[in-house]
Amino acid sequence: MPSDSSVNGQGGAEGEVSLHVDGIAMVRLLGPQDRFLSTIEKQYPTVNVHVRGNEITLQGDPAQVEAVRRLIEELQLMIRNGQVLGEAEVTTSAKMLGIDSSSSPSELLGQAILTSRGKSIRPKTLGQKQYVDAIDQNTIVFGIGPAGTGKTYLAMAKAVQALQRKEVERIILTRPAVEAGERLGFLPGTLTDKIDPYLRPLYDALNEMMDPELVPKLLAAGTVEVAPLAYMRGRTLNSSFVVLDEAQNTTPEQMKMFLTRLGFGSRMVVTGDITQVDLPAGSSGLRLVTRVLNDIDDIYFARLTSDDVVRHSLVGRIVDAYTEYDAQKQAQRYESDQAREFANRAERRAGSPRDRLPKRRPS
Repeated sequence: MPSDSSVNGQGGAEGEVSLHVDGIAMVRLLGPQDRFLSTIEKQYPTVNVHVRGNEITLQGDPAQVEAVRRLIEELQLMIRNGQVLGEAEVTTSAKMLGIDSSSSPSELLGQAILTSRGKSIRPKTLGQKQYVDAIDQNTIVFGIGPAGTGKTYLAMAKAVQALQRKEVERIILTRPAVEAGERLGFLPGTLTDKIDPYLRPLYDALNEMMDPELVPKLLAAGTVEVAPLAYMRGRTLNSSFVVLDEAQNTTPEQMKMFLTRLGFGSRMVVTGDITQVDLPAGSSGLRLVTRVLNDIDDIYFARLTSDDVVRHSLVGRIVDAYTEYDAQKQAQRYESDQAREFANRAERRAGSPRDRLPKRRPS
């Protein structure tokens, strides 16, 4: 595999490798404030990494030194291929090489879905890559995971890609207009004005992925449609790529209605986070569908985790903290229910005080 790296030497109990990286690639490899270098050191704490000029020297356990060498080699290939590195790419590449040292993260993560205005949209984690592959291989895909995992963004990128390749004739983007602590009736303007804030994230993503001057024309022609979920009732969606966003806020009836809109030559992607349900009763169609449709062929459930969060690294830790809190609350609720059930059984066995009173003889 081509590389700018050269091995100077490697000794007995402790391995040592020196790598030469050209100046521009070195800046991109280290990242802002050497952030990527710090990420590598956290992934491989037994390896000492020294940078001087265009030379990187690795010292430590021979196996770990070789792992870091392979990682740096793959990161260099990403840079050479024009990929913009982030902490997610560094961490994911290290994990992939840890699972299979012969794998090629630069190849797996380097396949762009779209390139728009000089910006490439591609999966940045192994979970995202599996999610994107599932969209290619299945008719209906559910992308379930916390905020920041790219569920909706990647689904929309695949929709635009399918339209550009003429695999579908139109894109339909929809989401339920469910308030997160607000009431639609209190918002100013017409019904369209009130619904627009719920659909605005979809419009924003479209303008990022397509020519902003082309988007209004596609919307006017019906090639791209952005509408509330209620507008889907009674329709059959043929030759379409349909994305349902914020699906955790659908009722079971709405979810069934949406899925049965599927027509010939169409694909559907349903995205949501089951930990952020805004429904008053808390009855989420997304939660139910994971049990009802789990074993049906051509339907795939992609479950993204905090490892797939590609926003600020703090977001992943926030997600983990809330997940742990929810697990503790659920355990406490279960223990409380068990204790209540045990007390009820004990009371039934003992009998109520009224049952223990002597019965009066008939006069």
